[in-house]
Amino acid sequence: MTGEPIRVGIVGFGLAGRVFHGALLADDPEYRVEAVVTRDDDRAADARRRHPGAAVVPSSADLASMGLDLVVVATPNATHADVAVEALRAGSAVVVDKPVATTAREARELIAEAESADRLLTVYQNRRYDGDYLTASRLVADGSLGEVHTFESRFEPWKTANRAGWKSSATASDGGGILFDLGPHLVDQALRLFGPVDDVRAEIATRRPSAVADDDVMVSLRHAGGVRSRLWMSHVAAQPGPRLRVLGSEGAYVVSGLDPQEAQLASGLSPSDPEYGLVGADGHGTVGVGDDRRVVPTERGRYPLFYRRLAAALRGEAEVPVDPRDALAALEVIEEARRTAR
Repeated sequence: MTGEPIRVGIVGFGLAGRVFHGALLADDPEYRVEAVVTRDDDRAADARRRHPGAAVVPSSADLASMGLDLVVVATPNATHADVAVEALRAGSAVVVDKPVATTAREARELIAEAESADRLLTVYQNRRYDGDYLTASRLVADGSLGEVHTFESRFEPWKTANRAGWKSSATASDGGGILFDLGPHLVDQALRLFGPVDDVRAEIATRRPSAVADDDVMVSLRHAGGVRSRLWMSHVAAQPGPRLRVLGSEGAYVVSGLDPQEAQLASGLSPSDPEYGLVGADGHGTVGVGDDRRVVPTERGRYPLFYRRLAAALRGEAEVPVDPRDALAALEVIEEARRTAR
């Protein structure tokens, strides 16, 4: 690939396409958004405003003749694999928003398709770049907590009404529900920290009257190395627990609240802003035993690093930021969680 900007098409312009991908791509000089796919008139107008000069087209098939270097798949979950295969066959590298597919079988087939086409495939596991997770990873690696035995992780956004759009009607078989929405993040983080698992148990419930898929889930993982991870995701937790609680033989790391990057991007804050990715002083976690605790500043969140690393991979200078086999491993855990659920 030459020194010219990487030519990108974004398929889907809801929250994922607009905020998680479009905002980062527009801010990174390595990329130029050439096309956006959406059938919604309001989203089309927004795409033209955010990405001047980009073609706004109604179908992913319209991208095939554009010779794009990269296609970002930010469509409803059930279509991820099909849209990604279409882009690979058109000659583009592909970023798929999580989950990479709705079944492990589809994910394996997609990986094989990328290998056959000799094109890069990666998955947008942006929560690897959350500041709290980066902080926890450092504390685990440097031994600050001693020997870790338990990892607890939660995403518990209070949403008593089912959200609008495709998620309001998507069943679990369509890739709907909170386990498919937030599970890929929580499982991926646990696998990155503590490696493969040899036991998976889960409690999966649908509690809101308006919901058609799961909205309250707990997954328990036993890693091959002995660490136990307990992962909660819920829309009905009126008082959320700590975002992360990592328990070790010498102390614990506890942090609450959410990484600010999603809210910052949604509000229009530029990823280049000096305040981007930073949490306030009251959002830092603590390390210690009982009341003997010290504040540990939360590292800056780094979502832009995903696309910087991908640019290096596309130029043949590095590996992709997320190996799609990692996303496959997370899907296999999610499938086992459904199989064993009570």
